[in-house]
Amino acid sequence: MDANDFKRKFLPYHRKLYRAAFHLMGNAQDAEDMVQEAYLKLWKRRDELPTDIASMEAYCVTLVKHLCHDALRLSHLEEDGRPPEELSIAGSTNLAHEVEVKDEARQVLTLIGQLPEQQQQVMRMRDVEDRPYEEIEQATGLTSVNIRVLLSRARKKIREQFLEIRNYERL
Repeated sequence: MDANDFKRKFLPYHRKLYRAAFHLMGNAQDAEDMVQEAYLKLWKRRDELPTDIASMEAYCVTLVKHLCHDALRLSHLEEDGRPPEELSIAGSTNLAHEVEVKDEARQVLTLIGQLPEQQQQVMRMRDVEDRPYEEIEQATGLTSVNIRVLLSRARKKIREQFLEIRNYERL
């Protein structure tokens, strides 16, 4: 593959690769570095790349994501200064807690999706999107009293179902 073929094949994905890298790295300079690193890897392996890749775009984005994760992992190790075997387990505890919190949030959103339509709509607007009562009144045509009653019932139902799920999981 010559330089023109390479440019034609991979440069159209530059914006998407940059967005993925920026999302993970958090700043423009690091994101651009990761995209350049990805292009360098692709260039070095241009003749070895599999020809049966279903989506070259997905392949490139995955490559950038892996490079970003590797860089972030390395920077965290370098910040601490200790070898990996001396690192405390507190990080994995925090990770486990974070995973648990995300799982609980997903469960709550699933439970909200099972509510009756009006309760679901009002709860999403108020508790998920944090909209003021006046805006919910305008959007739904309900009075503030009706909204508060629907929210109370929805929250009670979600609380009961969530506790039921958690108690079941602990058995």
